[in-house]
Amino acid sequence: MTESAYRVETASRLAQWRIDSLSSCTYRKSDPFRIGPWNWYLTVEKNKQVFIKLFPESSSLSRERPPVASFLIRVVCAAGRRRHIVHPEVRDRQIKSSDDFVWAIDTMFTGKFTIDVEFLDLKAVAPQPGGGELCSVWSGDHRPEAAAATALSSLGRMLADGINTDVTINAGDGSVGAHRAILAARSPVFRSMFSHDLKEKELSAVDIADMSAAACSAFLRYLYGGVPAAEFLAHRLPLLRAADKYDVGDLREACEESLAGDIAGDNVLERLQIAHLYGLPVLKGSCMRYLVNFGRICDLQNDFNAFLLTADRELIAEIFQEVLATWKGH
Repeated sequence: MTESAYRVETASRLAQWRIDSLSSCTYRKSDPFRIGPWNWYLTVEKNKQVFIKLFPESSSLSRERPPVASFLIRVVCAAGRRRHIVHPEVRDRQIKSSDDFVWAIDTMFTGKFTIDVEFLDLKAVAPQPGGGELCSVWSGDHRPEAAAATALSSLGRMLADGINTDVTINAGDGSVGAHRAILAARSPVFRSMFSHDLKEKELSAVDIADMSAAACSAFLRYLYGGVPAAEFLAHRLPLLRAADKYDVGDLREACEESLAGDIAGDNVLERLQIAHLYGLPVLKGSCMRYLVNFGRICDLQNDFNAFLLTADRELIAEIFQEVLATWKGH
């Protein structure tokens, strides 16, 4: 048995275990794979029925903060006509051990099959004295801590309270005061504006008409080092555009990481186009793996056909090259 027979492939919130075959009575346990802060295992046992289990690795983390998981799990049989066996959606189930989720399937498998798990959410008690309420481990995964580490907390108060502002930022539906020195320090584009005899320097104003006031506020708060996670998540796309326009590299990376972290069927095609437009290799790679390696193109056939009518030809070529490479690999 090769090492690859136990390896579980992961992409964003997806896990996929490809199994070549099972003997008449056998047990197999996967290698550990990481989703959220936990390492997970899948097991499959074939006797009179097929039993599939999903559980976290036994550790101090899983004992102190056991995951409360919401997920979809299915088995895809490759023999003969492709068949899907789907378990009803699991919602908010606490999983501490291998006995907490057991799926008994009456159908016997022959030949190759795949166990496919899509994690919809993972929750845990917040790590604080005395515990607390359950919260999603992904709600703040991508809060850009790098910015907070490079700016003093007083900068946020300067922005929020309008202390000694010397430039006005005009968004599409509102205005806010800011500080030239901070903007110039965080963006070479702003620095150029304020260093040369341009209208922004003369009028002490910058027009960002393609951003809403709310998105512009999130952008400025990021530059000042104090954007809340929820605000960052709500404005990731306009923040990405602003990061590209004003050459804020760390914000660009934070947006890419965040967008790659919660890819799903209803956003993967849009994000693939975004990744191609802005040259984001991590996001593009995650989208490609979701669509091609995890076989989601078939599930999105109508949307994918519409996508092909409008997408850039170079991007379409990349997708089909990835499909061909995957087929050859199998």
